[in-house]
Amino acid sequence: MSLLPELRYPNLPELVSFAHALATQEPGLCVLRQVGLSRAGRPLHLLSVGHARRAVLVVAGAHANEPTGGSTLRALAERVLAERELRSGTSWHFLLCADPDGASLHVTPAPRSLFDYHLGFYRPTGAEQPEWAPSVLPPDRLPPETRTLTGVIDELRPYLQVTLHGTDLGGSWVQLTKDVPGLAEPFAKSAAQLHIPVETGASDAAGWPSSGPGVHVMPGPDSRAAYPSMPDDARHSTWYHAHRYGGLTAVVEVPMWASDLVDDPAPHPAPAAALRQLAARLLRDATEVERVLAEALPRLDDTGGPLLRAARWALGLIPGLARDWTHTAPAGTTMAYVGSVDAFGRRLPLRAAAMLLRVLRETDDLAAPWLEHLVAAWCESFALRFRARWVPLEHQVEHQSRTVLVAARQAREQAA
Repeated sequence: MSLLPELRYPNLPELVSFAHALATQEPGLCVLRQVGLSRAGRPLHLLSVGHARRAVLVVAGAHANEPTGGSTLRALAERVLAERELRSGTSWHFLLCADPDGASLHVTPAPRSLFDYHLGFYRPTGAEQPEWAPSVLPPDRLPPETRTLTGVIDELRPYLQVTLHGTDLGGSWVQLTKDVPGLAEPFAKSAAQLHIPVETGASDAAGWPSSGPGVHVMPGPDSRAAYPSMPDDARHSTWYHAHRYGGLTAVVEVPMWASDLVDDPAPHPAPAAALRQLAARLLRDATEVERVLAEALPRLDDTGGPLLRAARWALGLIPGLARDWTHTAPAGTTMAYVGSVDAFGRRLPLRAAAMLLRVLRETDDLAAPWLEHLVAAWCESFALRFRARWVPLEHQVEHQSRTVLVAARQAREQAA
């Protein structure tokens, strides 16, 4: 599929320039400051609008491959500045990019297709992801991006942290560390108006309570993980850091390409068999990528770079995840949930292959053409299976922005 986006996603220098212009134009309301440095020495910037002690923190760029958040952050900052009522008793703070090193490596600002998106794909290992690092590393080994994020939370003590996420193909959903009554209905209404499916059975939220279609409340830190093999456990992420100040976190996900297959609440007729088939395919796909990797490794001079490191990490997750899927299917398994797992199972080896392909293309490795053909075929199969349709960028941004504003209003009423 080849659907040209009407607009493109801003890169980090453009976001910084935008924030600097706002701070220059409205020095009485806006402040832009550097709050930390990445591992590679790149600055992390925070744009603050308003001066009230009651605060909302909006985080973009936690995952380099999820570019919608930068566009949404820009739209939200402009709206908060333009609409006085949004600043009444509330200050807004925007972390422009939680992972500037990752942002420098994911290079698809205007993808025309899933294949184009994956040609520039990068997503770091769990230990290098700012929000996930606390779930896989001890406190004394956390990366500086994580320490910056938690430090900003400690300073602002926000009643709400919103982290802007996205998916390549699927639907929209929200993950909450505490329930926000009154969020589910406007969230669903916004998605319907903008023709964005609601991912009612998101595999990211398997087994979590739901306060409405697509709105999932995270289980407590002592509950059992849905996928025990996965190291990036949301219950131990930075999302819970706001709780020490009485706040909560909302994770707002929007798709780049939509699929109605993730919005079907009907019971699946044979979930256990379907999940076993998906696990088997996941292992087969991973084996193909591992074979190329094993063949190419002796020819590579640099085997410790971020792309190859991330590809190998993704491949390492697959055997355990396949085992998790072959256990008892969750009670009440829906068509939407199996569809979400199907997408996840296609996504993980595809991402590993895409990052390996970038490494091989950089060195003109002889395996690059075959791997490029595989990545292209998997992207086409993914798009066809899920009947992917591009979500206009302005719709991605509008839906994510609406959800943030409703969450801020409802969470404030709840905290009052």
